[in-house]
Amino acid sequence: MERKEIFRGRVIDVGLETIQFENKPPFELEIVRHSGGAAVVAIDDQNKVCLIRQYRHAVGGWIWEIPAGKLEPNEPPQITAVRELEEEVGLQAKTWHDLGTMYSSPGFCSEEVFLYLAKDLTHVATNQETHEYIEIHWMTFEQALKLIQDNTIRDAKSVIALFRAQSYLS
Repeated sequence: MERKEIFRGRVIDVGLETIQFENKPPFELEIVRHSGGAAVVAIDDQNKVCLIRQYRHAVGGWIWEIPAGKLEPNEPPQITAVRELEEEVGLQAKTWHDLGTMYSSPGFCSEEVFLYLAKDLTHVATNQETHEYIEIHWMTFEQALKLIQDNTIRDAKSVIALFRAQSYLS
């Protein structure tokens, strides 16, 4: 494989990658390389889930999500999840469950998101980044699932993580 870098930014690298399969001519793909992320379904002792409503310029407005963030270089994904849960919504958790991973858009992007369930929560101070516009909301798990069904929650990592978390509810 050959890669010609087009752009290198703080979050992504964009390049033209030439690949070739056996008995096929080579072809170019536009590929976005991303370090990956971690996302957290945080559920309290009343089975209420913490969702955020966040302004996302790329999609032109506010969307519903679970707390999440980008992996720092050489940072284990669960450490990212712990950090983002505290920074974005002011929570720490004693119990963690691995919900697997998902690819955000594998046709052109390498981003893999590691999904977690956090329980046994404690409230602490938030430390949101200056570029983040976040509202914190608590609702029943059933309400969150209804928001998926009525297309209010359209963020893929959140939809997948919430569905995977169902089996851990008491």
